Amino acid sequence: MTPADLAELLHGTAARVLAERDLDVSVLPETLTVERPRNPEHGDYATNVAMQVAKKAGVNPRELAGWLAEALTAADGIESAEVAGPGFLNIRLAADAQGAIVAQVLTEGAAYGNSDALAGTRINLEFVSANPTGPIHLGGTRWAAVGDALGRILTTQGGDVTREYYFNDHGAQIDRFTRSLIAAAQGQPAPEDGYAGAYIADIAQAVLQQRPDALALAEEERHEVFRSIGVELMFAHIKRTLHEFGVDFDVYFHENSLFESGAVEKAVETLKTSGSLYHQDGAWWLKSTDFGDDKDRVVIKSDGNAAYIAGDIAYFQDKRSRGFDLCIYMLGADHHGYIGRLKAAAAAFGDDPDTVEVMIGQMVNLVRGGVAVKMSKRAGTVITLDDLVEAIGVDAARYALVRSSVDQSIDIDLELWASTTNENPVYYVQYAHARLSSIARGAAELGLGAENTAELGLGAENTAELGLGVENTAELGLGAENTDLALLTHEREGDLIRTIGEYPRVLAKAAELREPHRVARYLEELAGTYHRFYDSCRILPQGDEEPGPLHAARLALCAATRQVLANGLGLLGVSAPERM
Repeated sequence: MTPADLAELLHGTAARVLAERDLDVSVLPETLTVERPRNPEHGDYATNVAMQVAKKAGVNPRELAGWLAEALTAADGIESAEVAGPGFLNIRLAADAQGAIVAQVLTEGAAYGNSDALAGTRINLEFVSANPTGPIHLGGTRWAAVGDALGRILTTQGGDVTREYYFNDHGAQIDRFTRSLIAAAQGQPAPEDGYAGAYIADIAQAVLQQRPDALALAEEERHEVFRSIGVELMFAHIKRTLHEFGVDFDVYFHENSLFESGAVEKAVETLKTSGSLYHQDGAWWLKSTDFGDDKDRVVIKSDGNAAYIAGDIAYFQDKRSRGFDLCIYMLGADHHGYIGRLKAAAAAFGDDPDTVEVMIGQMVNLVRGGVAVKMSKRAGTVITLDDLVEAIGVDAARYALVRSSVDQSIDIDLELWASTTNENPVYYVQYAHARLSSIARGAAELGLGAENTAELGLGAENTAELGLGVENTAELGLGAENTDLALLTHEREGDLIRTIGEYPRVLAKAAELREPHRVARYLEELAGTYHRFYDSCRILPQGDEEPGPLHAARLALCAATRQVLANGLGLLGVSAPERM
């Protein structure tokens, strides 16, 4: 019985109790909350539902809690229910109900924790979208890790997610990039407003390798050659770097296509016709304050050129025309103003502003020996994704970037994250998975597994086919007819089972709040709970000891724990090693 199952049982029981006493059932919220108490002596789970609804129902909270406790105690899967304090209800599950969580994990395998909460919702998730004028810096790297993890998490909840990279290949920054390449090719310093770094010289030379005549061309043609080839080379590097980081996109959308196709002009005309734009001081302004923005925004400047927001407006309209129900933008710390303007653009087109969600990510700093790391080997002025991966590796980099809420600035201690100690959070979690893998190998060496399940069905391809169907609760071929999961009554076993049971709720909340860090923090809790279980409960028989039902049950619990660790690490794009 997972927390969700218990909440459903509690809701049905409370509705029946109220109805039997001619009390208003409608006072019950749609979903009831059950939580694990801080003190395990208070039970496996606790709820304040009696205190929450008693006044509305016209009864005393402790009296209502007493009725609920009596009804719950008679329910299957409940060992006891007791009233505490002003009306809290402390609940203990029966051992077989807890063991059913293990069976559920091993039956569902990689799908454990998934739901259909977002089924039918088409989500456009735009992240990174770094300008193709240099390598991806730390801010973009954070979004690469967080965005990819969020996409995976939303998918577990049934969302149809499209990962999209907005390729900013239009505007002044591309002109500065091009002039910087030409200067480097000519052996001159970068323009005052240009880009510096060894990568600029490398790309300039690569352009000349493709077009040896480039510098001899007329100015306009020379600019176009360096622009087109240089941007292509830079973007190829960005794509390659992201791929090596484990991040790939479904769509690479070119900003310039919005201007070439006339989409920007069409969007502007639509807003003019609807009265959402007005003309003042020679420019066209969006009435964004009508839709909650802090000020109106210039869309077409007085010189007739489109302001940056014009592309944003057309881009949003394009996303909606492709059938997306929700458009999530993941932007940097200096983009707070985009929240109001993008929601205003949606409203101006007659859309619900809630079809737009803007997430703002805070800064990332690298620290080594207590001193901030400020310079990149290649980029010169910024630290890049490549620098971070070189220092601590892909797994540690992704985990470190996902582990904290995006609205917090983070300092990454390079020495800590490169270490192989339990102080390193990713090592701590991965070591738990590796230790579980070692136990599976040990069980196989002792002949405890079925002949064709050398690793208890937890091979790299298919993590978890133990035959643990809900009906027969598991045949491990361990000398007993069935694995009796009700034998898992040790305090540490209960802690571990209940932690495993929290995983679906963690995923649901991470998806709902767009907070992948919840998964990382949960994995650390699960790893810690497992390590404490390992220290207290012997899993494999020793010496001449004959394997028995308890060994089978504990091996099943280990297999379930391993499955959930692998599932969670996979969502973060972090490997689950078999050996460390």
